[in-house]
Amino acid sequence: MKIVKRLLNDVLLLREELKCDEVSTFSTYTFRDLQIFGVEAHFVQDNHSRSAASVIRGLHYQIQHPQGKLIRVLSGKIYDVAVDLRRSSTTYCKHAAIEIEADGGGTFLWIPPGFAHGFLTIDEPAEITYSVTDYRYPEHERTLLWSDPTLRIEWPLEQRQPTLSQKDENGAPLSILEHYS
Repeated sequence: MKIVKRLLNDVLLLREELKCDEVSTFSTYTFRDLQIFGVEAHFVQDNHSRSAASVIRGLHYQIQHPQGKLIRVLSGKIYDVAVDLRRSSTTYCKHAAIEIEADGGGTFLWIPPGFAHGFLTIDEPAEITYSVTDYRYPEHERTLLWSDPTLRIEWPLEQRQPTLSQKDENGAPLSILEHYS
């Protein structure tokens, strides 16, 4: 595994070498692979998301029990966004954004605890999996408004209106949300 790109110092685009033959493709990673890059993660839950084109999910986070996320795109293409909500960080309130497409399973995005996370589905359908470092606690979930102008996120919507869940439509602006210390 190698780092392809660092975004905001702590958000990492990682690439695992795929092992391919005439009948299959195989990739694997270990926690030791991640530790080489300073990622101290113990994953407790795996999530799977499938969305049609032009769907925005997020920007989600948990105010207590923050989750680190290891994301992989299984099909389609997404525009992934992470907003640093750690007050002690030099990149506090800044965001990282990157387009990721399915590539047979060799590309991963690591987003550490303390970030709000969301994505736009560019290709239909897009499927992602993400392993998280803490359990889901609905009472601690928060949604940062995807279109908050203070974030200056340039979503590649190409003049389309995104499709949003009720939860994401009701996201709050950064100025009134709780942040991490």
